[in-house]
Amino acid sequence: MRIDFDPADMSRNEFYKLLTATVVPRPIAWVSTYDPHSDSANLAPHSFFNVASVAPPVVQFSSVGRKDTLRNVEATGQFVVNLSPEGLFEQINDTATDFPHGVSEFEAAGIASEPSLRVKPPRVADSPVALECEVHSTLGIGDSTVVFGRVVHAVVSQAVMVDGHPEISEMRPLSRLGKDEWGTLGDVRRLARIRHAEWQGAAGDR
Repeated sequence: MRIDFDPADMSRNEFYKLLTATVVPRPIAWVSTYDPHSDSANLAPHSFFNVASVAPPVVQFSSVGRKDTLRNVEATGQFVVNLSPEGLFEQINDTATDFPHGVSEFEAAGIASEPSLRVKPPRVADSPVALECEVHSTLGIGDSTVVFGRVVHAVVSQAVMVDGHPEISEMRPLSRLGKDEWGTLGDVRRLARIRHAEWQGAAGDR
């Protein structure tokens, strides 16, 4: 038995809760931006985040409503996506606070920053991965804006590299779930993809 839900018969908030409870887990883009008006750095988590393109390398995140992150991105054309590691769980949550415009979350939450190489917004010093981005384009959809950023530089902590590869068990990324729930890495399962030419043989062995 299934329960039917019609978005047209539900409030925005009701269906938002349904979407975010079922589209899980969602990776978190911890986005740092620069506010040219207050000369301060902004930092906020965005859980509507993914890779949009490989060549050119483009990542995307959605701003639900017009928040400081979006305003700064539009003003400067730059942002940094910092990985959200388990060890910074409380600080990441702190930066979701609706601080007044012009307040730096780096300073308010006591988060160490470091200069980026190619863009003005700083990176989170203790995040193991940072993707420095220049805005490729934006797309308004309803009450949200999808921001596409071309990655112009990437930096990965040597501490999370294993055999030249960023190791998931070392990065320990957080994810967002429904309500006030967060996901940690948990078990990692490995299963190689099978080429079509090998499919019949592999299927026969199962």
